[in-house]
Amino acid sequence: MSATAENPPAPSGPTAGTASAATATVTATPTGTSTATATATAAGTAVEERVRARVITDDPLYRAIPVALRFTAAEPLAVRVVFPAELSPEDTDNEWVFPLALLEAGLLAPSGSGDVRVWPCGRVQVVVEFHSPEGVAVLQFDSAALRRFLRHTYATTRTA
Repeated sequence: MSATAENPPAPSGPTAGTASAATATVTATPTGTSTATATATAAGTAVEERVRARVITDDPLYRAIPVALRFTAAEPLAVRVVFPAELSPEDTDNEWVFPLALLEAGLLAPSGSGDVRVWPCGRVQVVVEFHSPEGVAVLQFDSAALRRFLRHTYATTRTA
């Protein structure tokens, strides 16, 4: 997987400073599958939410994978979805960057027409589809986890 033209440009330089001015960690959901961290740094405020996504394939059994959702106040229009290195043939984290508005809209109705597409799947799930020259990856998220992440980003932008 790789992100392409439709994605917002990455900032030049690091997206988060090394010295934290403040850090708050919130663990949500009764199963403990989601953790949000808000960090105020010299480069701005960042939010990271660790969630589990289900890989959708033809196989009737699904595989859950850990995914990090990231947001920085320095890039207020972008969201980053980071897949762990063990899922990549290059053994590196795979990061997709796309508009935050696409994630917001996809919670309510099918959205996107390029490399990333998002749509609701029933009342409690959201599907995110990633297109690259190597193929297509389809992941299913709990909509509550995505909404929680968005709430944290809104709180960050109000305080920044």
